[in-house]
Amino acid sequence: MTGEEEARRTLVAAGLSLLETGLVDGTWGNISVRIDSATMAITPSGRDYRDLGPGDMVIVDIPSGEARGGKPSTESPLHRAIYAARPEAGAVVHTHSLSASTVAAARREVPPVLDDFAQIVGPSLRTAAYALPGTGAMARRVLRALRGRTAALLADHGALALGRDMAEALLCARIVEKGCRVFIDASFIGGAKPLAPVEAWAMHQVWKRKYSRLAKAEKR
Repeated sequence: MTGEEEARRTLVAAGLSLLETGLVDGTWGNISVRIDSATMAITPSGRDYRDLGPGDMVIVDIPSGEARGGKPSTESPLHRAIYAARPEAGAVVHTHSLSASTVAAARREVPPVLDDFAQIVGPSLRTAAYALPGTGAMARRVLRALRGRTAALLADHGALALGRDMAEALLCARIVEKGCRVFIDASFIGGAKPLAPVEAWAMHQVWKRKYSRLAKAEKR
């Protein structure tokens, strides 16, 4: 958890980082930071990341959805649902990166094709069934896909990653894109050969307990 002003600055820096790494373009995608158990800061709707300053970020009450400081991203209900269901989450990053979007369009589940992928994301990367953006149905389906994992794909839409803080969420988003790219490319040379499920699960547990400080209360 972080203070409001720090949260605003964090979102500005994270938006620029997403642009630099090619995970978002223009106004697509959205990011948020948890301020406390009942409040989050999120990027505004329809604004280019290059033009955003700390004062442009919108403060949202997680239980009610009431916002101050502008119109929040249309995906605000999804972010709120994640913070309510996943108390360990301190930041959420939603991208439309190319490889992740490709796999999401194919509605595939990505197996643990790399050890860093297994460590950070979990035993696999599921694709949530399609629902209209910003709806309760989308939130429910994404939460199901996130069980036991720190990321999910959104069918015909993009990807979502979370972390205990923004640095971890951004790392997860980059690993998701990398894993999806490897999964696609490996299909041209015989297909990816994933880690065994028990190995992938064990690596994710080690990451959570040793390298990350995700809450023990994570919902599975």
